[in-house]
Amino acid sequence: MSSDLAEQARAALRSAESDPRQATRSASGILDQARAVGDLAVACVAERALGLAALHARDLDVAMRHLRSAIRHGERAAAPELAAQARMTLAFAMSSRGWSGKALREIERALRDLRGSDRARCVAQRGVIAHQLGRLDAALADYNAALPALRRADDPVWIWRVLSNRGVLYGHRLQLGSALADLTEAARLSDELRLGTSAAFTQQNLGWVNTLAGDLPQALRDLDEAEQRLRGLNAQLGQVLRDRTELLLSMYLAAEARTAAENAATELRRERRLGAVPEVRLLHSRAALLDDDPAVALAQAKQAVREFERQSRPEWAAQARFAVLAARMAGPNCNRVTIAEAARVADALDRTPWTASAAEARVAAAQLALERGRGAEARAHLEQVDPARRRGPAALRARAWYATALLRLSGGNPRGAVRAVRTGLRIVDEHRATLGATDLLAHTAAQRTELAQLGLRIAMTRGNPRAVFEWAERGRASLFLIRPVRPPEDPPLAAALAELRLAVNEAAEQRGAGRNPARALARQIALERQIRDYCRRQPGQAELSDPTPLDALIDRLGRAALLEFVELDGVLSMVALIDGRARLHRLGPAEPVHDLLDRVAFGLHRLARQRSGAAGRAAAVAMLRDAANRLDHLLLQPVRDALGDAVTGAPVVLVPTGRLQSLPWSILPTCAGRPVTVAPSATSWFLARTRSYQATGSVAVVAGPQLPGARREAESVAAIYSTVALVDASATAEATAAALTKADLAHLAMHGRLSPDNPLFSSLQLADGPLMVYDLEQLPRVPPTVVLAACDSGRHVVYAGDELLGLAATFLAKGAQQLVASVVPVPDAATAPLMVEFHRRLAAGLAPATALAQAQQSVGLSTDEAGGAELAAAAGFVCVGAGLPR
Repeated sequence: MSSDLAEQARAALRSAESDPRQATRSASGILDQARAVGDLAVACVAERALGLAALHARDLDVAMRHLRSAIRHGERAAAPELAAQARMTLAFAMSSRGWSGKALREIERALRDLRGSDRARCVAQRGVIAHQLGRLDAALADYNAALPALRRADDPVWIWRVLSNRGVLYGHRLQLGSALADLTEAARLSDELRLGTSAAFTQQNLGWVNTLAGDLPQALRDLDEAEQRLRGLNAQLGQVLRDRTELLLSMYLAAEARTAAENAATELRRERRLGAVPEVRLLHSRAALLDDDPAVALAQAKQAVREFERQSRPEWAAQARFAVLAARMAGPNCNRVTIAEAARVADALDRTPWTASAAEARVAAAQLALERGRGAEARAHLEQVDPARRRGPAALRARAWYATALLRLSGGNPRGAVRAVRTGLRIVDEHRATLGATDLLAHTAAQRTELAQLGLRIAMTRGNPRAVFEWAERGRASLFLIRPVRPPEDPPLAAALAELRLAVNEAAEQRGAGRNPARALARQIALERQIRDYCRRQPGQAELSDPTPLDALIDRLGRAALLEFVELDGVLSMVALIDGRARLHRLGPAEPVHDLLDRVAFGLHRLARQRSGAAGRAAAVAMLRDAANRLDHLLLQPVRDALGDAVTGAPVVLVPTGRLQSLPWSILPTCAGRPVTVAPSATSWFLARTRSYQATGSVAVVAGPQLPGARREAESVAAIYSTVALVDASATAEATAAALTKADLAHLAMHGRLSPDNPLFSSLQLADGPLMVYDLEQLPRVPPTVVLAACDSGRHVVYAGDELLGLAATFLAKGAQQLVASVVPVPDAATAPLMVEFHRRLAAGLAPATALAQAQQSVGLSTDEAGGAELAAAAGFVCVGAGLPR
């Protein structure tokens, strides 16, 4: 072997990971020279460098072709060690393709011809293959055997490799402290050695372990950095996209996780890294199940089982069979799933390293047994989950406490079960308090839903209204109990939001001029993603509080009544707090109520369109009145007598659930003309009611663009308070934000937009673009009373646990005491008479809920004489928050 050419070949081999393109160019030239002079040993090293570079440049087929050629050259050169080194790399490529059996045969052949540090490297590589197969004990033994020898040989690249892989293995075992220690050392080494793609993969692995540990903002930062590095190096992205899918799942972002899983699978197939594809299918199955799509979840899980079996990966196949079980239990034929099937899946998982999946399978088997009256079997399964309460990530510990609650309940200990549920909820909420982004706080509330529903179910069984009330409160609108402590100002976010306003305006101007707005829209989408991800990466520093005790709430209610609605297992109930007493009323199935809500929305929509003649308008009014009467009977009949009449009877605080959040309550006969306020929870109402603020005496009135009558409405309202409205070009986002921070009362007459996909981009349209929820979250103060005279501005996006996001919810969360807004689409031009009447009464000293009820009556809501648009406009507004007379 020519010494100079051999050294050049070894240099190309060393650079194959850090710079695959340069290594390919160098190794190709060296290979040509080696062939020209007949130096088969150098040709072997050059071919191996080409294979390793191709491996890191996403082309497994090319990699394996070069590596097989390297083996042939090494054997013909009578250099068994060189051939064995190439076999070792070929084994890894085969394992990545999913050819696990072939990979193990190659690695064992390589071991026969290797000595010293080369043998240690080969043992470490065998550990990687065992790891991919799910044989974690064998993999750990190989890593532990190889690492001391590599340290003695002072081989930093392979030390990095073993530490990185062992860190991932510890992650699979949920030994997260050991995982972070190994990966932190690996990250230091990879940066010192300037390993390029390898350093990026280490960062990716840190992101994955931080996902398991529940440090989601840090995991996002790690994965974003890893992906940015890999894209810069034109390296393989499939695995980092796979880890991003798992991270999105841990955040309960189902739709985003499904998209990420599809992208990861596409990229892995393109890279020919087929061994990882069934792992992504598993994640896709979980995401589809979370997205209430059991059919897709089942199809993905079944395909994953087949692929894992073809790859001879029984431990992974056991996970996939649990995914099949979970999808079947959520599907239309769930009754066909037997306890024995679930038990077999759980038993198989107990023989694997997948601790969390084994616990989930045991809980699933226990729930089936409890549903079918097999208490002893259920307890046997739950007892195996119980020890996990004290260790592991927050999600696993919370799940174990849920199992403990079921175990205690099945043993006739409901008090103990309730204590277990409370502990599980505390673990979940303490973990959620580490999140800084509001959308993540809302989505991750799904973690607590099953626990809260179990507490509610126990309370319902006992029939105790005070207990039902407590659990209804614990299970809803927890965002008002987890109050993030935000930085006083965030210049990067403010700059990005200002840039987004420019992009939105540019797209609108191009559309208006008849030009293609595609480039501006692409910029808008990119900025929205940038802002969303930036906020998600910020760590949380939140204050936790408990729901308000019922007695404190009753004291604060005075003569007002509070009606809290709950839905459990498709049945609606109501806890009524009237005259200092709590009563539980079971109202019946929720489905008829949902059907009537659809009729109300349809009727108001027809009236708002103003296209129908007198006959069409009369038919819409008749349908609306009929639906309202029937809803009134289904929802409020048990308490109508106790509430008294609308004028002299009790004011009402309503705490809706689910789809009732969008009901315009003033159309119900019992509510018409009565002071009524709506609250996300009784606790949020109590906090708003007791919140103190320093009065400024200032009133802010703003009119947005392109809204007929908005300027006239704003100027009429401003005249009532002897102030000047912000209109036309002066009504900018910056000017409006400044006015909001100083005002006691704000009236905002402008187009409102609810963004269902990401409610934090819900916005109010101003002269220079949208004022978004993200903007509102940055304000140091909001007015105690806010009026959103905009279409749909009071409607929320409702997540699991009645978590609410949108404009109205944000104002309340920021400290507004009360807010008046529409919960259905209303004709903007027809709102002015209602708003003027409302403000006249508000300025005269009436409470917001009283002023709104009287204004709605005065513009014709109590009769069928009003025009369709006026009736729809009056009906659509609700008062949210404290609202009632003191």
